Amino acid sequence: MPPLYSKWKFYPDMRILLSAILMLTLSACGFVGFPGVYKIDVEQGNIVTAEMVDQLKPGMSKRQVRFILGTPLVEDTFNQDRWDYPYRMSNGQDVMTQAQFTVHFDGDKLATVTGDYLPEWADESAVDNVPAGDAGGSETETETETSES
Repeated sequence: MPPLYSKWKFYPDMRILLSAILMLTLSACGFVGFPGVYKIDVEQGNIVTAEMVDQLKPGMSKRQVRFILGTPLVEDTFNQDRWDYPYRMSNGQDVMTQAQFTVHFDGDKLATVTGDYLPEWADESAVDNVPAGDAGGSETETETETSES
């Protein structure tokens, strides 16, 4: 009885065909995805809540802001007076939650904030009326001093 492996010598196209079918079936799993596979929720960035934002006051130092909000995810190298706190929660490719909060300083003092959560003192009309060089004006400084006393 002759060995069986010599039979494949007569069907070289069959080996190529079987190899191609095997590769296609294995690679198709990546396109379709396995059913029932659990995808974890991935949280990236800083979680900034409305309670944290309400604690911010104009004229606060960078150290005080860092204590309340935490270390910013993005400290711009070219503009050290801006801190960004992005947040994103996703499940696989689906973005479930996305938030952005930015803090602007004038020197070492908190000037303005922008983003999804805004404190009462930073409503849209107040942000539009604050000049770029003025970090809250003298009225804000006197209000801060009286609240500390």
